[in-house]
Amino acid sequence: MAHTTHTDHFASFAEFYPFYLEEHRNPVSRRLHFVGSLGVIGFLAMALATGEWLWLPAALVCGYGCAWTGHYFFEKNRPATFRHPVYSLMGDWVMFRDICTGKISI
Repeated sequence: MAHTTHTDHFASFAEFYPFYLEEHRNPVSRRLHFVGSLGVIGFLAMALATGEWLWLPAALVCGYGCAWTGHYFFEKNRPATFRHPVYSLMGDWVMFRDICTGKISI
């Protein structure tokens, strides 16, 4: 199998996820992604609990802000969000689950 690069087309999420993990090797970046995902959950919960939908932009800023900080300052790469937005979002939550279950260390 040829080495996957960021310019490759991915036919499925199963093909994309190994590439996603390669783009998230730095433990600080993974921690920032994890914190961002926790923040998204918290802000969404606040929006639902209070009916104040202004928490939703805060969820986006928290999630993407933490993740992109990890990419720019620690991974030194361009977030996959720009090339593969749907698969990248899916990857964030699969990695979050994998961190919660101990499959991926931070």
